[in-house]
Amino acid sequence: MAFELPPLPYAKDALAPRGVSEETLEYHYGKHHATYVKTLNGLVEGTDLDGKSLEEIIKSADPGPLFNNSAQVWNHTFFWNCMAPTGGGKPEGEIGEAINSAFGSYDEFASQFSEAAKTQFGSGWAWLVDDGGLKIMKTPNADLPLKHDVKALLTLDVWEHAYYIDYRNARPEHIQNFLDRLVNWDFVAQNLSA
Repeated sequence: MAFELPPLPYAKDALAPRGVSEETLEYHYGKHHATYVKTLNGLVEGTDLDGKSLEEIIKSADPGPLFNNSAQVWNHTFFWNCMAPTGGGKPEGEIGEAINSAFGSYDEFASQFSEAAKTQFGSGWAWLVDDGGLKIMKTPNADLPLKHDVKALLTLDVWEHAYYIDYRNARPEHIQNFLDRLVNWDFVAQNLSA
């Protein structure tokens, strides 16, 4: 059973007013994510992994092409859902309370999350995870919490292709825009309660 590129949860131009251009999504989703899916299918087809779930493949894969492509399919699918055309700002309800409890305030969470995203050397991801409590995590390249038996709640892609068209080399602006205008807190809340 071949993996498919999942549809975006919004139109390609829906995030443009919020700082992520249609051109960025054309490349990031339409080229990068699509290539990870195509490459993964080529690596799995005709092997004993054919028919396994994406999560099973990720957990069993050794470092290398199989892990990198399977993890990047998962990471990007998760990332698209972490953004919404009406997202961003301080969360309310259960997730807001959980963040305040874990970090002392939303501002402290945002500071720690931003620092993780800014200081991830080279390519990678910043995460809000549930590891027996809410924590900030950063991972290089394709690495992800799932490989470490940690539950992902939110992620930000800090590979340059995620922001270079819109922000050039200004990663801090990409991070700030994500927090202020894009985070889909409803999705994060669903992940927390799942």
